[in-house]
Amino acid sequence: MISCYQALFPLVNHLQKKGGIMKRLVLASGSPRRKELLEQMNLHFDIIVSGFEEHLSLSVSPSELVEQLAFGKANDVLANVSDAIVIGADTVVTLDHNVLGKPESREHARQMLRALSGRTHIVYSGVSILSHNKKVEFHEATEVTFWELTDEEIETYLDTGESFDKAGGYGIQGFGAAFVKRIHGDYYSVVGLPIARTLRELKAFGIVPEIQH
Repeated sequence: MISCYQALFPLVNHLQKKGGIMKRLVLASGSPRRKELLEQMNLHFDIIVSGFEEHLSLSVSPSELVEQLAFGKANDVLANVSDAIVIGADTVVTLDHNVLGKPESREHARQMLRALSGRTHIVYSGVSILSHNKKVEFHEATEVTFWELTDEEIETYLDTGESFDKAGGYGIQGFGAAFVKRIHGDYYSVVGLPIARTLRELKAFGIVPEIQH
């Protein structure tokens, strides 16, 4: 059976190569979720965690914010590597035009989940792909609707510890999936990396997934 990736990239024999030269791909993030998504696509890459300091500016739109943060992360890493292609990404949650980043405490996470309960929010993920002579930036916006959450459900979820490194205080790929009534848009963007769009943009840099036979 031919996989969807074989159908999508039928002319590729040795991937991540152009002119016989292996291109180095770097993920400028320590996120295990982004790492897993790139590994799922059989991409060969290194991880260099960016030292870029994130600031949630209220003077720009959420879409501009995530692209700026993604660029800052990628550019910080690119400045310290040679002949590499660097992926930076950032994700925020918005509710009633307010940006929700990562919770700073259990109480902060509790407030976020109570605010999201029974409501529809928007998750923005921005991606910046940089080399020393090329730049691609984009974002995806996905609507997520939560069921009404009880205090017991919220407290049980907080006990998992899953809230504290995730925008909006929940992870859709983990126990937080139990809160989601429906989504409209790219599921993987909510996870933290719109992988299908990222793959298509990486083609411009000569990088595509490795086909397994």
